[in-house]
This record gives sequence, structure tokens and C-alpha cells, in this order.
Amino acid sequence: MTVGAQLPDFDLETTGGGRVSNADLEGHRTVLYFYPKDDTPGCTLEAQEFTRLNEAFAAAGVTVYGVSPDSTKRHRRFIDKCSLGIPLISDPERQLIDSQGLWVEKKFMGRQYMGVARTTLLIGPDGTVEREWRDVKPSGHAAAVLESVNGG
Repeated sequence: MTVGAQLPDFDLETTGGGRVSNADLEGHRTVLYFYPKDDTPGCTLEAQEFTRLNEAFAAAGVTVYGVSPDSTKRHRRFIDKCSLGIPLISDPERQLIDSQGLWVEKKFMGRQYMGVARTTLLIGPDGTVEREWRDVKPSGHAAAVLESVNGG
């Protein structure tokens, strides 16, 4: 996905039993942060930082969603265990993840496997990508996104 591109059609389940689609995002700015897996150290840190700054994002008129291939059941456990305050989108069939080219080969401790490339998209009110962050490091990332949202 590139800046200026239209977010493709999607319709996915969120925590709390709801659904979200690209049509639901129109009319306001949205942060979609893609992460590999619930309840892992980096993903927990990133989710907690977005939770801590969620009121500031809301004050700027921006809704934040986390997106991973985990099930909504796993998302709910993650939210409860870590006291998260942002909705998580379940994309087990990688509808949105694949559309962004985020299912990639990864390497860790000599092992190769497929997983989600940690990436964040800022979606504009018209459904286009305003900004993207690739190869994100979790620590401090939410603050950097908020600064960008606020014109920094």
C-alpha cells in the first residue's frame, strides 16, 4: 500500500462482537496498526502505548484499531489481561493484512516463518492512506503517530 492509495473493501469482526468495514471509517481519520500476535512482549507494549494515548487520539478526532490474525476470543483475553482500551480487529483469513502486503517471511533466532510485518497506517476521512509506518519498533511508536496526527 502506498500513501494516497484507497483502502480496499473489507468487513471484519472486532472485539465486543461488532464489525468494522472500510465504509465505517469514512468521514474521519483512523489509525490501523497491524501487529503479529496478541500477548507477546512487543505487541503488548505497542497496545498499551496506544491505549495510554487513546484519549489524545480521540481528542484529535482519530479512532485507533489494532489488527492481527488472532481470533476475537484471543483478542478479548488479551484486552482483559493487559487492560487495553482500544478495539482490536480480527483478521484470521488475512483479508486486510494481505491487501496491504503485510504477510511476510520473518526470521527469528535462525528460524524462518510467515507473519505480520508490524506496520501502521493513518487513513484519511476519504478512505485513502495519508501516512504509513513500516518496520515499526513498538516502544514510542504510538507517540510518534500521535505527533504526526497533530501536525508534527
